[in-house]
Amino acid sequence: MFDSLSTRIQDVFQSLRGEVRLTPELVETALREIRLALLEADVNFRVVKAFIDRVRDKAMDQEVLKSLTPGQQVTKIVRDELLALFGETEGGLRKDAPSPRVVLLLGLQGSGKTTTSGKLALWLKKQGRHPIMVSTDVRRPAAIQQLAVVAEKAGVKVYEPDTMDPVARAKGALGEAKSRGFDTVIVDTAGRLHIDDDLMDELQAIKDTVQPSDLLYVADAMTGQDAIKSAGEFNRRVGVTGVVLTKLDGDARGGAALSVVSVVGVPIAFVGSGERLEDLELFHPDRIVSRMLGMGDVLTLIEKAEAAVDKDEAEELEEKLRQNEFTLDDFRKQLKTLKRMGPLESILGMIPGLSQVKELAANKPDEKQMARVEAIICSMTPAERRNDKIINGSRRKRIAAGSGTTVEEVNRLLKQFTEMKKVLQMIGQGGMGAAMKGMKGMPKAAQLQQMQQAARQGGGGFAAPGGKKRKKGGPWGLMKTR
Repeated sequence: MFDSLSTRIQDVFQSLRGEVRLTPELVETALREIRLALLEADVNFRVVKAFIDRVRDKAMDQEVLKSLTPGQQVTKIVRDELLALFGETEGGLRKDAPSPRVVLLLGLQGSGKTTTSGKLALWLKKQGRHPIMVSTDVRRPAAIQQLAVVAEKAGVKVYEPDTMDPVARAKGALGEAKSRGFDTVIVDTAGRLHIDDDLMDELQAIKDTVQPSDLLYVADAMTGQDAIKSAGEFNRRVGVTGVVLTKLDGDARGGAALSVVSVVGVPIAFVGSGERLEDLELFHPDRIVSRMLGMGDVLTLIEKAEAAVDKDEAEELEEKLRQNEFTLDDFRKQLKTLKRMGPLESILGMIPGLSQVKELAANKPDEKQMARVEAIICSMTPAERRNDKIINGSRRKRIAAGSGTTVEEVNRLLKQFTEMKKVLQMIGQGGMGAAMKGMKGMPKAAQLQQMQQAARQGGGGFAAPGGKKRKKGGPWGLMKTR
């Protein structure tokens, strides 16, 4: 979502890094570019004006102007002010809530409330909670059935009474939770194409009946400032405790995310980063800002890897890497792990500095290419996957025919796999710098694979927050579980 904005801001910082001293003229030029970038990203113009004024006041300070590192000083100021836009509150649900907790999901029709209900239920389930879901959207065709399907995928109980009265359905779900030991009730409410009095009266009646501790407004980030205006109206008439921004992985300009806290006055609780039920994340302002400024997001990358990787498999793979016994079968397993972690482009954006590597930035990851690579490996016999050296010309023709690819593609994969094994050896010997030189020309899936192996083995010097390099097998290994 923030690709365009991030590129513009990073270009401004890059131009400042070449300056020995900051001058008021340089500051104004940089601020003008940042202002245009924010406005083009659809950030509320009042928010932009206040943001630029605060940055100007701090950047014009004499200590900053005389600094030996003007680019770093301005970067820090912009980072701090971007964090201020998101507020100091961390994402998630309210800490002080009675049991059973009631979560009311609000929003206009089509914003993604029902899917978000399932995502939130799955997220709570992973936290050790026991949620139950109920739909009060009795007017939209198949809305109740849709929630039932989503609940089944999430493995969560759904309350399905005979009544079609929205308030009675919510009240019944709360009673069910109390009697059967569920600790959270997720209420998927009705929506409209626009705000009307009937909808607001219905929501207020449900609120008065079940006394929710969390009222989450689900906003489609693709709709930009319209979503913010609607959130403000919901907050004024019903009350909102937090916002869930969906479709954060889309190509929207990002202005809604930067404007919502300042305009609506409530924090962002969660963000939806994909279509899968697993793609709901707690909102961490510092991580979002780090991604925007090209600093990566190692913590989120670690969390995704820990959720996707089996501890025993990780230890077995580490031993194989030490013995230089990494095979095509192991590579196929790692490709499946990458799929579980989410879109490759999103994962690459979390690796610090990788967005600035021109060879990677110029060519976005190709998910179809990864699928072709997996198809080629699956078309090999177990013996061929264990030992790629035995794959001769006739075998390559058979593999190409079986995978629906060409012999040239099979040859390319085998060549790249050989190069990958060399890079894995270099990681253990010379660290990440030597490995990067060996990555040129590899497919994006293979390049990301290198990064993960480097982080796992510790030879590349991946640093933990605070600047200390982790020890092998420590808590900062991307493929290790805590």
